[in-house]
Amino acid sequence: MSTAQAILQSYRAPRAVARRFRDAGADEGTGLGWLFAACILFFIAQLPGLARTSHLSEGEVPLFGLALGTFFGTMLLAPILFYAFASFSHVIARLFGGAGTMTDARLAMFWGLLASAPVVLFQGLVAAMIGPGGQATLVAIFSFAVFLWVWINSLIELEGAR
Repeated sequence: MSTAQAILQSYRAPRAVARRFRDAGADEGTGLGWLFAACILFFIAQLPGLARTSHLSEGEVPLFGLALGTFFGTMLLAPILFYAFASFSHVIARLFGGAGTMTDARLAMFWGLLASAPVVLFQGLVAAMIGPGGQATLVAIFSFAVFLWVWINSLIELEGAR
């Protein structure tokens, strides 16, 4: 199954997709690839909004500086935070009887991030075209809900699978 098909199927049946990845032998390297692909897409999603901010500031805020800071945060700091949150979710799952591994928790989170990337890209377009406001907030909440839906269901499947 292609990644695009797996993403679309994750919106309907995230546990089945997580099970399929586990059965196919997804490992730490697979998860790391998902994480960096998601971070790259999240960075790209922010570029239109940064261009809008730079344009509306009439050159006082250079786009290069905004993009560089965003790149640093998205590609260097965010993966560290995502690893920490995935580790924390594994500890919480253990408290509730989870029998998975730390790698399972990371796979669940990183797949949730990658699966939510198309909605995050849409969120970036809304933020750039409309700007801050109710519509942008609604799309941001929806994209976070998509991430939570895929992540929590994948975590339940992978942590309870042993």
